[in-house]
Amino acid sequence: MSRNSNKLDIDRSASVLNALIRHKLFIPITFLTCLLLINVFIKPSFLIISMGKDSTGNPVLIGNLINILNNATELVILAIGMTLVTSSSRGQDISVSATVAIVGGVIMRVLCGSETQPSVLHAPVILALLLGCLAGMACGVFNGILVSKFNIQPMVATLILFTAGRSIGSMAMGGLKPKAVASFGYYGNFIPGFPIPTPILITIAVVAVTILVLKKTNLGLYTRAVGINDKSSSLNGLNPAMIKLLTFVILGLCVGIAGFVQSSRVQTVNPYTIVPGIEMDVILAVALGGNSLGGGKFNMAGSIIGAYTIQTLTSMLTTLNVNTNAVPVFKAVIIIVLVAIQTPTVKSFFNNKVKFSKLTAGDGKERG
Repeated sequence: MSRNSNKLDIDRSASVLNALIRHKLFIPITFLTCLLLINVFIKPSFLIISMGKDSTGNPVLIGNLINILNNATELVILAIGMTLVTSSSRGQDISVSATVAIVGGVIMRVLCGSETQPSVLHAPVILALLLGCLAGMACGVFNGILVSKFNIQPMVATLILFTAGRSIGSMAMGGLKPKAVASFGYYGNFIPGFPIPTPILITIAVVAVTILVLKKTNLGLYTRAVGINDKSSSLNGLNPAMIKLLTFVILGLCVGIAGFVQSSRVQTVNPYTIVPGIEMDVILAVALGGNSLGGGKFNMAGSIIGAYTIQTLTSMLTTLNVNTNAVPVFKAVIIIVLVAIQTPTVKSFFNNKVKFSKLTAGDGKERG
């Protein structure tokens, strides 16, 4: 009786472990947890959050975790849009950083006009946000039409704005580099009297709206269907071209919000240096989230966790005083390892190991 009971316990434990390993969020959460533990080992006070003061003397929350949540805002928002684009089009948009420059240029032109240092804003901030989002969505429409109507591979289609976007952003500002008044900085830093960084609140709002949209609409289902097989989805009454276009427009909206936050952080925009290389971090965040870069399925929660993982990795390299120019090299090596672990070959290897351990443990008990 005890032998059968022990065998059942072993089987149950192996099944639970196997189910845990197979869970779509297991790898992203494990990566993030490991990075956090490494940071704690390097700096024991890493997880401590306390009250401090900002540059104007207002009480604010400070700490490494707050910095990670704050600095990851643009990455998280862009990863949401990139996840949908990847799922539907089976490719990635590499123009997001250049499009952020366009959005930033439009926002600064609306707020500052033709002045380099205006004493007051030339328009309400909400208007600048709306026009910035419209500019980002217009870029999304441009990319989306090339992909959905002309069947151009996404990376090739978005290469156009990747090349020209920063110059367009500079032209939008009339070749100037204006600096908005300090009050515009509230949206990229702190609202006076409120201790939580505003970008964190914006991230929460965007994530909440995303969850609501995916729950209340068929966007997720249609996106997966088109990504798996657009011809089959069209036979089932869907319009693959329209769904692909819609995902690019949604990414454009995400770019608009991210560009607004980034512009507000320093109240100005340099279109040639703003968020350099963020498109690669966004794609890596999507990959780390367990999403298929070949389209057809997506894990939005995994992408969000992947974005925070990338930011945590960047924070760790900064803590280790790694040279800024060398950070991409270290990041690339670590990311290669993390992504390789998620490949079908490696997953199959670990699954076989679990099954083998289960059989070995069972045989040992029976012999005893």
